[in-house]
Amino acid sequence: MLSRRLKLRIGSTVGIAFAALSLGAASANAGVLVASAPACGLQPLFKPFTPWLDYLQYTPLAGGDFESPVHGWKLSGGSRVMAGNEPFQVSGPGDLRSLTVPPGGSATSPTICVGIGHPTMRFFAKRTSGGLLNHSTLRVDVLFENAAGAVQSLPIGTVPGVGGWQPTLPLPVLANLLPLLPNGHTPVAFRFTPILGGSWSIDDVHVDPYQRR
Repeated sequence: MLSRRLKLRIGSTVGIAFAALSLGAASANAGVLVASAPACGLQPLFKPFTPWLDYLQYTPLAGGDFESPVHGWKLSGGSRVMAGNEPFQVSGPGDLRSLTVPPGGSATSPTICVGIGHPTMRFFAKRTSGGLLNHSTLRVDVLFENAAGAVQSLPIGTVPGVGGWQPTLPLPVLANLLPLLPNGHTPVAFRFTPILGGSWSIDDVHVDPYQRR
């Protein structure tokens, strides 16, 4: 169960998000995210976080296991795929790679089609160097389009550096509250950025489709 403190923090973030997302509530012009939106049909479902008592089903984000070429991922500042998988092997025992994001770098995921039934996302992360005063965190932003088709971003959470590989807490997608496509879905992407220096590795990025099909 989520702690009361975390629930309050998420509630506050959701409130801010409603205000930001309301700017795009009108019918949207097609922008780069809408143009690159994948099909909004059935998505494969798995339970990758069962060992951490999370029995919900998730759908993997395209290329989010970093085993095949990272088509659609935008890497900057030296971010790159490297040897070394998260040790829990949730996407398969043969996985060997993860994504490293160094200080000053960022990584932006491909577009995924979400809706009101996709409330959270979750992944595995490890801080590989400490940054300023050993306090580096990893910020996660959701990218979405406003009514004019311009891409905007909204922070949805920060991951603390707690040692080795760990699953993150569920982070609210937020932009799933703003349907931009005729079928009631909206295209979003996620950006991962180290804060206060430090290097991070991420792996096995998943989104939770709450409405089971």
